[in-house]
Amino acid sequence: MDRTHEQPGLSVLATPGPATEALHVLTLVPFYPSEENLVDGCFVAESLPELQKYNVAPSVIAVAPAYHAAKHSTASAPAEWLRYAQVPGNIGLPTAGPLLFARLLGRIRRLQQQRYVDVIHAHSALPCGHAAAMLAQRLGIPFVVTIHGLDAFNACFEDGWAAAWRKKVSRQVYRQAKVVICVSDRIRQNLEEGMDQPVPSAVVYNGTDIELFSPGEPACGEEPVILVVGSLLRGKGQETVLRAMSRISGSYPSLRCRIIGEGRDGEQFQALACELGLAQRVQFQGRQSRIQVAQAMRECTLFALPSYYEGLGCVYLEAMACGKPVIGCRGQGIGEIVQHGVNGWLVGANNVEELAEGLAALLRDAELRRKLGMAARQTIVERLTLSQQAQLLRTLYEEAAR
Repeated sequence: MDRTHEQPGLSVLATPGPATEALHVLTLVPFYPSEENLVDGCFVAESLPELQKYNVAPSVIAVAPAYHAAKHSTASAPAEWLRYAQVPGNIGLPTAGPLLFARLLGRIRRLQQQRYVDVIHAHSALPCGHAAAMLAQRLGIPFVVTIHGLDAFNACFEDGWAAAWRKKVSRQVYRQAKVVICVSDRIRQNLEEGMDQPVPSAVVYNGTDIELFSPGEPACGEEPVILVVGSLLRGKGQETVLRAMSRISGSYPSLRCRIIGEGRDGEQFQALACELGLAQRVQFQGRQSRIQVAQAMRECTLFALPSYYEGLGCVYLEAMACGKPVIGCRGQGIGEIVQHGVNGWLVGANNVEELAEGLAALLRDAELRRKLGMAARQTIVERLTLSQQAQLLRTLYEEAAR
């Protein structure tokens, strides 16, 4: 097969060096930037240009259920968007993979005739991993699958036969994958505990764009600002931040909080801010662009996201890259990166008192913030850049393609 010809209509990024030596990796992903949402799946999209430096030619098919509104590719994150049939909701996940496979099969066959696919990289077991496993059986293309969150078996916080079915299918996917990539060791532990037999796995932490997310001066006015970035969901910890802030607000009358993100619990958090007398101090800013988030991180005093169900959390890494002290929860993926009192701060889950004490300790001690921020930036530069992530992925792709 000719491995140098690009299939029309499929976004294949240019690769330096001889095309015959490049690994062509097809990324199959259910979350990816689009014209409708430029930040969704940015942690996948931003890693792909870096892979080109290591002679990987990535192409992208981003998928969405047909009952969702159509999405459209962007110039900054080129992809082919593909819609497929799926029973709505979590109940449809166990059968979504075969339906997606049916949509993909002819497309991938044509692509194989034009440009050989060495490896499929599926993001999440359902539906992309399931479809990739079926493509592997039919077309002989090896695949790897990445788990991004702690819900490795798609329980979706539910019990019963539907959750058991999703777990069964997820296990089948992991058994068939050449390697299961976990974005933290915490996720890999969940994987190992939930499997009925060992599977090949590897930890590859998400990389960070250390040029976009770089240190800067706090905003003018010298008002201390707590920054929170994340989906507005109870498990992310915004409620804990608001309650902790209310406890120390008397000691810090100019203290402000900026909350970036959107989600189903947003109205509840806004109501809570009013109830706690913080309405004038807390700004709910909704979804922001990557550039806006980076600027907010440079301008804040400290970053807090006491999420108690977090596989890793790219926003912590980005805030650390900006030289800011970050507050996360013990026992989560970020605990593998943050050393308490060395390059960040860790508190207990749902522990308002401990978080209030941590906020106060950091707010009153500029030198401590400076030391933690410098160590945080150094941690990212030394261990968690996009380049380092790309090198690890390249190695895994090569092993899978053998």
